[in-house]
Amino acid sequence: MGPLLGDRVVLVNGGSQGVGAGVVRAAVREGATVAFTGRRAELGERFAAETGATYVRADLADPAQARAGVERVVAAHGRLDCLVNAAGLTSRGTLLDTTPELFDAHIAVNLRGPFFAMQAAVRHLVDRGAPGTVVNIITSSAHGGQPFLAPYVAAKAGLTGLTRNAAHAHRWDRIRINGLNIGWTDTEGEEEIQRTFHGAGDDWREKAAGSLPMGRLGQVDEIADFVVFLLSDRSGVVTGSVVDWDQTVFGGLD
Repeated sequence: MGPLLGDRVVLVNGGSQGVGAGVVRAAVREGATVAFTGRRAELGERFAAETGATYVRADLADPAQARAGVERVVAAHGRLDCLVNAAGLTSRGTLLDTTPELFDAHIAVNLRGPFFAMQAAVRHLVDRGAPGTVVNIITSSAHGGQPFLAPYVAAKAGLTGLTRNAAHAHRWDRIRINGLNIGWTDTEGEEEIQRTFHGAGDDWREKAAGSLPMGRLGQVDEIADFVVFLLSDRSGVVTGSVVDWDQTVFGGLD
């Protein structure tokens, strides 16, 4: 059996760190030609040199840059086959203290950016008459979430609906679009969030692990492997699915 993505051109939005970086590594390992976007040039260029992927500087909060990322990959490689939207903003806000500016920032990064990146990618695939796959990294909090995640939940719940809508709209184009509702995951971004917003100390991972059924946080490489599976032909005809990649069973009660 050959590599899962051996003949694919893959773009990972938000691929400089966290889950996106894990997907870049996994896609390269599985034989894909990989490009990724990120806002910070120094970080992106360093990660590109490490992985052999191509860095495209882009801020997904800007719809023009979200579309341009796809266009630049097509221009460089002649086509795009797979898109992963992994960029995310997780800053905190409740219903009562969220400002319009914070709300708009979450919508821009967590919903509008993926929308216009998907628009450009799907338009390219339709114009080519080619099949393709999209995976949106969402969140288990889209089911309702914590009170301090109000704008994040609002945007990510919108991305859940968008994922299903786009999958339905383009199933006859053989474009499969799925989402992953990831749970609490050990990333650089989560480290920053825990320290900045929750006053966490050096032992926050151990405390978090002790509060979870499996006794550990989700790991980036595990999520990345699942994303690569969804991008690949091994996931068959699955489209319009939003998978709860979590150790919480939503709707289950004790």
